[in-house]
Amino acid sequence: MILEQLRDRFRLELGSVLALSIVAAGLFAFVKIADEVVEGDTHGFDQRILLALRTPGDAANPIGPPWLEGVMRDITALGSVTVLSFITIAAILYLVMDGKRHAALFAAVSIGGGTLLSFVLKIGFDRPRPALVAHLVDVHTLSFPSGHAMMSAVAYITLGALLARVSSKRRVKAFVVALGLLLAVAIGCSRVYLGVHWPTDVLGGWAVGCAWAMLCWQLARVLQRRGAVEQPSEEQSTGPATT
Repeated sequence: MILEQLRDRFRLELGSVLALSIVAAGLFAFVKIADEVVEGDTHGFDQRILLALRTPGDAANPIGPPWLEGVMRDITALGSVTVLSFITIAAILYLVMDGKRHAALFAAVSIGGGTLLSFVLKIGFDRPRPALVAHLVDVHTLSFPSGHAMMSAVAYITLGALLARVSSKRRVKAFVVALGLLLAVAIGCSRVYLGVHWPTDVLGGWAVGCAWAMLCWQLARVLQRRGAVEQPSEEQSTGPATT
């Protein structure tokens, strides 16, 4: 019993250290990228990447087969305000129906806070969209950090981490967190391919978005230990009854 308690304590502390390390690394990366962007030192890097994704001599034609552009449009739509709002509301309703009302409230506050942070950062840096290549989707907001990259990281990773925290099955935890990461990466890459963001916009969005998501994950752990957010549901035994 004592050994099990020590093991659980070690795992808990290790998880906290890893989460906070990711938060610190994400914030450090964002500050470094933002500093380089403000100084204009990333312009050459950004230009090379955007031009490498266009047919030589034709900045309006992306590389790859014709169907790839349609795929990228579909992927980028997964990071839109409409889709993210729909998925967030669906996840919150799921938590409410599952009896995890505090977890649902925490998800709403976490993602709402990330949305507000994205809005403030865009206004603060006031970076225009790239005019180097043709935009393959309509855009109307500022460029740094990428709202799609940041908010997909905030929403998908936060929801994945939170759903993992309220599940007792390890394979479910691994699946939802990995899915959130995969979606965030794919959406960010699609923004560069479609020519509506500089690569450093996406890198900055990923950095601050992951930092926010991990901060929310760690806060959820703390609140669960204090009983303010529901603990994972116990797995139900499915074995045959014995007499």
